[in-house]
Formats: sequence, structure tokens, C-alpha cells
Amino acid sequence: MPAKLVLMKILITGTPGTGKSAVAKELGRKLGWKVINEREFCLRKKIGKRENGELEVPIGKLGKELRKEFKKSKNLILEGHLLCETKLAADLAIVLHASVKELEERLWEKGYGELKILDNIFCEQTGYCSKKALKNYGKKQVLELENGKGIKEIAARILKEIGKTKAGKKALKE
Repeated sequence: MPAKLVLMKILITGTPGTGKSAVAKELGRKLGWKVINEREFCLRKKIGKRENGELEVPIGKLGKELRKEFKKSKNLILEGHLLCETKLAADLAIVLHASVKELEERLWEKGYGELKILDNIFCEQTGYCSKKALKNYGKKQVLELENGKGIKEIAARILKEIGKTKAGKKALKE
């Protein structure tokens, strides 16, 4: 069923550590779609600069370059934590969430420092990515999911939800 979807663009966003990359890779594998990681895209396109060990990305420039990518791509999955800040012609914007305990464990494993972990936990607790995504994409296009069950289960849930979207219904008829 999902393999028949055509001309659909999905973005996956959320606080660092919520599983965006893993979920995007699983969806891309199941659907046979191109997956673009926001950080790798920024490095390849030379968007932003490194400051204090981090990549500082100007959101306007990121959005402009992603819009170009959208125009030349058919089926596409974008993933990254800054995507909630952009306004793109996405058919579905997925915001992943994780418990504070999960986030803290995952971010320690990734080598984040204590202050950066606290910043990200604060963002998750205040719903920063959700609020930005809802503002930029609207309630009908945003799907919020708790990533606590595992990557395959979340990917299966997303595949089911794709079929419920206007673009997904149309594509499934073809």
C-alpha cells in the first residue's frame, strides 16, 4: 500500500534525541524514498557556520535551500530539529516526542554536555517544536507522536497516518 504513494513530502522534527533520524531512515527504507538529514544538508550546502563546537544555521537560508530541494524532488523525507522553524510545502509534518528520562539518556550517549541536555529537555517540556510546527504547518498537517515504543512501531504508525492525509489518499488511488 504505502509504496504506491507518489509526490509526497514529509518532514520529521522534534527535540534532539527523540529519534528523528532513525525513524526517517526506517520510513525511507520501507517506502524507498530519499531521506535528507538537515545537518548533512546544511554542511553540504555550506549553510551556517561552526561556533563553540555547534553548527549555527540561519533559518531563512535553510528554508530557501530546502524549498529548492523540494522543487526538484518527488517523494522525500526531511528530518531535523530546525524543520519546525521553517515553512515548507510539506504534506505532513511529524513532531516526535520522548520522555525526559529517554531524552537525557540518549543525549548523554550522544556526548552532549550537561547544559545542552538541559536546554533540550526544557524545549521538550515546553513543547517548543510542537508550537512552532503548528504555527508553520497548521493542525491538519501536524502529527505528534511519542517515540517510546520503538522505531518500527513509530514508522508503522506514520505509514498508517500517511494514508489518512489528503495527499496520501489521492496518491493511493493512483
